[in-house]
Amino acid sequence: MTDLSIFYGPNAGYALDLYDQYRQDPGSVDPETRALCQEWAAVNGDAPAIASPPSEGPPAAGAAERPPAPPLAEPLSRSELEITKIVGTARLARMIREVGHLGAHFDALGTPPPGDPALELDYQGLEMRDLAMLPASIIGGPLAEGAPNALEAIGRLRLAYSGSIGYDYDHIHVPQERAWLREVIESRRFYEGMGPREKREILERLTQVETFERFLHQTFVGQKRFSIEGVDVLVPMLDIIIRDAAAAGTREVAMGMAHRGRLNVLAHILGKPYSVVLSEFQAAKQEEGASVAGRGTAGWSGDVKYHLGGRRSYTGLRHQEMPITLAPNPSHLEYVDPVVTGRARAAQERRNRRGAPYQDPAASLAVLIHGDAAFPGQGVVAETLNLSQLPGYCIGGTIHIITNNQIGFTTGPRDARSTLYASDLAKGFEIPIVHVNADDAEACVAVARMAHAYRERFGKDFLIDLVGYRRWGHNEGDEPAFTQPRMYEVIATHPTVREIFARDLERHGVVTRDEADAVVKSCLQRLTEARAAVEPQPSRPSASTNGVGDGERLVDTAVPRQLLIDLNEALLARPEGFTPNAKLERNLQRRRQGIQDDAGIDWAHAESLAFASILHDGTPIRLTGQDAERGTFSHRHLVLHDPMTGERFVPMQSLPEARASFDVYNSPLSECAVLGFEYGYSMHATGALVLWEAQFGDFINSAQVIVDQFLISGMTKWQQTPSLVLLLPHGYEGQGAEHSSARLERFLQLAANDNIRVVNCTTSAQYFHVLRKQAALLESAPRPLIVMSPKSLLRLPRAASSLQDLANGRFQPILHEAPPRDRAERITRLVLCSGKVYYDLSGSEGFPNAEGVAVARMEQLYPFPSEALRRVLTGYPSLREVVWMQEEPRNMGAWTFVSPRIREVMRDATGAGVGLRYVGRPESASPAEGSQRRHQSAQGKIITAALSAVPEPLGARDKVRIGRT
Repeated sequence: MTDLSIFYGPNAGYALDLYDQYRQDPGSVDPETRALCQEWAAVNGDAPAIASPPSEGPPAAGAAERPPAPPLAEPLSRSELEITKIVGTARLARMIREVGHLGAHFDALGTPPPGDPALELDYQGLEMRDLAMLPASIIGGPLAEGAPNALEAIGRLRLAYSGSIGYDYDHIHVPQERAWLREVIESRRFYEGMGPREKREILERLTQVETFERFLHQTFVGQKRFSIEGVDVLVPMLDIIIRDAAAAGTREVAMGMAHRGRLNVLAHILGKPYSVVLSEFQAAKQEEGASVAGRGTAGWSGDVKYHLGGRRSYTGLRHQEMPITLAPNPSHLEYVDPVVTGRARAAQERRNRRGAPYQDPAASLAVLIHGDAAFPGQGVVAETLNLSQLPGYCIGGTIHIITNNQIGFTTGPRDARSTLYASDLAKGFEIPIVHVNADDAEACVAVARMAHAYRERFGKDFLIDLVGYRRWGHNEGDEPAFTQPRMYEVIATHPTVREIFARDLERHGVVTRDEADAVVKSCLQRLTEARAAVEPQPSRPSASTNGVGDGERLVDTAVPRQLLIDLNEALLARPEGFTPNAKLERNLQRRRQGIQDDAGIDWAHAESLAFASILHDGTPIRLTGQDAERGTFSHRHLVLHDPMTGERFVPMQSLPEARASFDVYNSPLSECAVLGFEYGYSMHATGALVLWEAQFGDFINSAQVIVDQFLISGMTKWQQTPSLVLLLPHGYEGQGAEHSSARLERFLQLAANDNIRVVNCTTSAQYFHVLRKQAALLESAPRPLIVMSPKSLLRLPRAASSLQDLANGRFQPILHEAPPRDRAERITRLVLCSGKVYYDLSGSEGFPNAEGVAVARMEQLYPFPSEALRRVLTGYPSLREVVWMQEEPRNMGAWTFVSPRIREVMRDATGAGVGLRYVGRPESASPAEGSQRRHQSAQGKIITAALSAVPEPLGARDKVRIGRT
């Protein structure tokens, strides 16, 4: 206690607090501390305000009381001043470590940092001479080693924490992570080893980046390219991350980014030849912006050059091949984020064995490059960050880089976000953040090394806020001075990072001016030669199909009876000591008898048998979604819970017959990010059946960008062929507007060029067979499968199937029970419908008496089953009209999609006098009624109208649209 130099940081503050307590009341501290304080007081001539009580017995006779200590307002004694200076110095060091980023100079354009009073000497009651008189040990840490005093140590600390890098990690709650970050920052270990050779390599890389952009700017004047200029150092940073990943044994790097800088990354990280990039510019000039990159297919549309992806095989120092992929991305900026992480997860898993997949987080690395306006502005970013530590989605950490231009399109930070930094969103997920000046190439490379090392050590995300600028307007055709005149006045005379780095290397004798200039000339020569070698690109074929044919070969999806029985028994087995919920177990055990009963296999039972048989065939399965383990409607129960022990058991993972893995996860309450994740997963795991289920079908509204820009159009834009299955509960049971419709009409509107499959099954056997069909086509004809899955049909006895249906049948695009020939000749009306409304019709009172009416269910809506419909129509020689019946409003559902296609088939299959009539709800802005009474009334009128030769009059409130077309 007498050696004040050993106290710094919290120790000094704690000691001073205890001493103050002792001086006010010696009895307020424990005996051991009291003895130390008495010794300290004796040395410094202090006395407590209250005399210390004796250790035992009454005070000695005539003992004089010690005079009270002076009040605290009195001038401090020398020892108190020393302690105050020590505490102030320790507090200053702590504040530099915690909020030094507020004083860091990481803005490449030189804007002064916001600062913080706690970083100033006078705020801590200090002067420079005070620091000069105190030992460096008060500061502590590697930077204090060898320093002659605290002044020197504080200077080193400021250089580390408030130089061109700002470290922002005080929000991290794990002590080990904070300690590691502090140690690597202050040891500056990631700056070590950057010798002249590596510095010359960085200069060459920066020269390639800058020369490429300048060549494009001068050669293709005014053409959009969304240049990287202002954050050029991104390319060397990616070089370092990829190199370190390869050295660590990573087997794949998956990258995602928006359009800014994409062409440069494609050329210099993905190895896209200059000649190909230049040919796209020339084609765009000739074809008014349309890119022709990629190989043509039927339905090929292509995409603009700054949305395209790429792939490169990287050879590491160990001579191992490591693929690097850059995912294509539309202008929706951050929506590629979950796609990339999903791909990375698939690359980490081995699925060729029963049970859960084996995951190796070191097998792949995800790198996401964000924009400073989009990162806080788009909700998919927060959704993706939330996935980072969830069991079904974690990938051992993603490296994030914000290419911070300090501006969006024309919008500045004040109007774009409510936070100080563009990166602040990541703080809520305890992700370390490092702000770095994009003009300091060495600092940027060091930070890139640090990011990868942290990810390797802790398996968590790391974020680099690369603060630079945008040299030109948003798309090189804008005039940025219109909206940011002062910023662009600075940018106009600001040297590039290559110029800054080259001058620095010249000063230190690493390169000469002539050597630096020679690198520029060499890069220009390569670009000039590439342009001379460019050949005109052939135009690509346009779509050749209109989606009116079946479009697929028949697939045998039947499963032998005995195998289904054996799989059923295996699913009902339980491990010793495991006791499921008693009520649930009784329901599940009924499946032992149900598989033998006629129509004893309900929807969930059929699904389980489909999954089990697919696993038996050797196809892995991944199912995720909102409450997917149990099922929204408590029907699935793929995961069982022991109420006594809390243990979980997944029967599908214990199937002795399985030859592939099975995984099921409840997703977070997100549609956009999780659907993007599953899309990316399916793109990599091409041989796996990947399914995502919405809690209710209309929840897909929240993932419309993923549906429109990736799932639906990815094949025609980027030649990507996902096979993702969407299970979207759909059907009108009077639950109101938000829980009725899965927006069937939207998927049908987007259907073209055989890009998707859309089904609306009405029996459990049909669902069984369509799942098996999807699994069978994963390799030969992969397509997304959109399933309008049921709600009330999950337990409807008439929708259940038999073992025979599963063992002998196959998926039927149209379900139709052909009547005997004599009755078929009397049929004058054919009612076509899809989904649950069939049971409303066939179960109505009037249906048995409708002698002249036949019904067919369209189970597959796209590709449209033209041939199957033609066979149905030709079976009724006396047909006079075809009715399309639906429960959705006229402007929704399938009507607008099927009507022209039905009419086209009718022209060939029926007489000239046969008409097509619509029966259903009238056009509406809302999908369904919000009243059970109104719903039932409208539903009843639809059924009556479908069966009636002459429509009955309808009330104004509940009218149903009926009309000949």
